[in-house]
Amino acid sequence: MSRSDGVLASVSDWFDDVLWDNLPAMPLGTWFADIVNWCKVELRSLFRSLSDGIESLVDGLTDVLTFLPSVVMVLLFAGLALWLKGWKFGLTTLLTFLIVAWTPFWEQSMMTLALVLVASALALLLAIPIGVLASENPWVSKVTKPVLDLMQTMPAFVYLIPAISFFSVGVVPGVVATVVFCMPPGVRLTELGLRQVDKEVVEAGESFGASPATILGRIKLPLALPTIMAGVNQVIMLALSMVVIAGMVGGDGLGKVIMSALNNVDLATGFNAGLAVVIIAIFLDRISHAIGSRTRVARAQNAMARD
Repeated sequence: MSRSDGVLASVSDWFDDVLWDNLPAMPLGTWFADIVNWCKVELRSLFRSLSDGIESLVDGLTDVLTFLPSVVMVLLFAGLALWLKGWKFGLTTLLTFLIVAWTPFWEQSMMTLALVLVASALALLLAIPIGVLASENPWVSKVTKPVLDLMQTMPAFVYLIPAISFFSVGVVPGVVATVVFCMPPGVRLTELGLRQVDKEVVEAGESFGASPATILGRIKLPLALPTIMAGVNQVIMLALSMVVIAGMVGGDGLGKVIMSALNNVDLATGFNAGLAVVIIAIFLDRISHAIGSRTRVARAQNAMARD
């Protein structure tokens, strides 16, 4: 050992003896657990109501999606795709969803679609108002940014732990964890879209005496809609990925099938369920893009680009 290595070892030992060995255990995790336990006791009725409401939403939408025979639902999905994006996407949707119906996991696929739609809707109900507040108030923006950073960098599996603590296992903790996981892009892109609105257009509205609420509702939000729709698309895609992970806590749908295939090393089942997830993801991605491109601002931007 060289002399410099000996000095470094001595310094390291000194830090261990004097500093680290005398420090108490890092308390942040314990504090977080205490907060969760306090919430479980004091807010029990609130969590029970939330659980009942979310379960009713998921069950109701699943019943709607599975009420008709699979072939009829495939034709409805293809018709929606035809209307929004034309015959090529309609034909692609028809063929790919027939493949999903061909697998033995049609009901699980519809349940996954219901979970994604419910979780995405709840996430957007929270994300868009927070994004609007952040765009209008610099202090809200400063507070939300580090929180969103934490939410986006936290490993997805960690969200399942408090969700299980509050709601036990099943569909509800999966939806709650999905809402928290997929919400940040909705907040960020809503704030970004509103901040990118041309200031001269806003000043023109102010010069005509429009109130702040009118400027927000009639000028800013319509102009920011393409960016907000990009956030909606990101929320839906993240929700689909998290719903599959939520199969670990008993969430039904394709996530549960994939977890079962993983435990049994069943390649065929895992591939079929994974293929259904991919088809649903592509369908939702193209549909949300098509809806976003049908806004007035998007059509005007496309017309200007063609000219």
